[in-house]
Parts: sequence; C-alpha cells; structure tokens
Amino acid sequence: MSLDLIIIGAGPAGLAAAIAAKRRNLNYALLEKGALVNSLLHYPTEMVFFTTPELLEIGGLPFVSPYEKPTRQEALKYYRRVVDTFNLDVQFDEPVTHVKRQSDGTFEVTSKPAANSSAPNVRQAPAIVLASGAYDFPNMLNIPGEDLPHVSHYYREPHPHYRRRVVIVGGKNSAAEAALDLYRNGAGRVTIVHRGPAMGDSIKYWVKPDIDNRIKEGSIAARFNTHVVEITPHDVAVDGPDGRARVPADGVLLLTGYRSDLRLLREVGAGIEETEGSPKHDPETYETTVPNFFVIGACVAGKQSGRIFIENGRFHGEVVVAEIAKRQGPPR
Repeated sequence: MSLDLIIIGAGPAGLAAAIAAKRRNLNYALLEKGALVNSLLHYPTEMVFFTTPELLEIGGLPFVSPYEKPTRQEALKYYRRVVDTFNLDVQFDEPVTHVKRQSDGTFEVTSKPAANSSAPNVRQAPAIVLASGAYDFPNMLNIPGEDLPHVSHYYREPHPHYRRRVVIVGGKNSAAEAALDLYRNGAGRVTIVHRGPAMGDSIKYWVKPDIDNRIKEGSIAARFNTHVVEITPHDVAVDGPDGRARVPADGVLLLTGYRSDLRLLREVGAGIEETEGSPKHDPETYETTVPNFFVIGACVAGKQSGRIFIENGRFHGEVVVAEIAKRQGPPR
C-alpha cells in the first residue's frame, strides 16, 4: 500500500491526526513505541486532570464523565474507545529508529517491530507527522546516583513508600501533589528539595495553599535555593544556603520536568531552537524547516513542554493533515 503520511506517536495528538487522515481517505501508518497514549501510563495512578472532560476530546467523540475533572483511568478508557470507534490502525511496540529524507523529497522511516520479529520495518511516505510527546523524556540532572534503583523521574502511587523516607526534587505541580499524597498515605518523612526560593506560583490553585501550609507547619520538610549534587543508596547530598548537607532517603523522586526528544528531528536535518530545545516550525502549519516534516502536540514546545497540553495540542493534527491533503491533490 502506498502511504500518504506516517504519524509517529499514538498519544492524543497522533490519534487526532490519524482520525483526520482517515476522514480524508489518506493512507497512513501510525507507529507507537509503547502502548496507546504511552505518556499517560507514567502519570500517577490516581491522578485527576486539571481540565474538564470535553477539553480532552478528539475527533468529536464525547468524553462522558460523572466528575467535573476526569481521572487518568477515565482518560485511558476514553482513548481506547477513540481507537475502537474510528477503527484506527496503530502499530504498538514499534519505536522509530531512523528517518531519512531521500533525494526525491520522500521520507524513509525505519522502525523496530515487536520482539517476535527480527527484521526492521521500512516504510516510505511523502509526509511525516511527529507526535512523540514529551513526558517520556525526563530532564536529567546528570549527577552521580541518578540511575540507582530507588530513584525515579515519575511518581506512580504512595503505597511502596509507606513508612519510608522520600526526597522529592522539584517545585511545581508534580512535586507538590506527590509530596501531599505521600504525606497523607504514611510515608516516613517527605522532603522537598527545590532550586527556587519557594514552591512554584503555577501550582494548581487548590494544591498551592495545601502544600504551602504543610511546609509551614513542618509536616513536609522543604529545602529551598538548594541543588542536589549526589544520590547514594541511603541519602541525598545537597548544596544550599547553609552549605553541603545530606538528607536520608529510601526513595528519590526527580520530578524536574520533561522535554521533547529531538533525535529524529536532528537526524532529518530540521532546525532546532537550541535555547528552548524546540523545533523551528511554521506556527500556522506546524511544518519544520524540512519540507513536509511536521511536528504536533507537546513535542512542538521542546523544554517548555508544559505550554502544550492535550487541550490545545489535540487540534494540531487536523491542521497538519489538512495541509498535507491540500498539497497531495484532490480527495480520493
């Protein structure tokens, strides 16, 4: 089958692009390195979205919830229903390893198929839509001990940390919500380490006073204007206003944000805003400096991935596919 476009990433933005392609009778391949909406799997198990259900909808399919703000479990169920309703063809567990622009302007995409197949898959298409997200790629501190087994860049649930000392690095929503959840579910001692002078002002309005009060009363310890310099199996070394100190830790959560993966963009020769770590692109069409190579969703924002949420990134796919369809001629 001759492909009109290849979509890399089956998050909400990638799914929206696939729906748009199907509605225009464009032949597409949708490649996902892991599971459906893979980034959502890293979210805390009991997470509640900051937004309302209708702002998570794609393809015009209603997201019905009994709650004002939906849960992660509801979102996972909804996106499964999206794939089933539109009968989207998604290739799971097939990470893209290379993208090459050929002399005729088409793209050759190499992907690693499921474990039971040894040969790579190679597909060609005149257009690429990169929707690889950002939450799969944490900002690394690049310090000794960051790869120890009790260290994670994601917070899932409180139970494994019951009666254990936990150090959380970060000062925004993820750090605040994890600290409160751990404190209320029996963690032995929760300590926040943050390079800023206080918890971030962008924290959800109903979370901010809660975390500030818990810190003020001493229920949750906090070390501000402080950097982590080393992690050992038993503690965390930090540099702060009073010099070097060591904080006992049975678990360490490095909740320092996430970024876009620039590997495929660099490989194909797309321009990068190095300071922001984001692809140079046309804000109207989302086309990069490489013709017919588009970026949508959170990967548009680079290091500032918090600027693009499902609420606004879900519209990118329709814009891009409309542009691709226009360039490829009358609808079939």
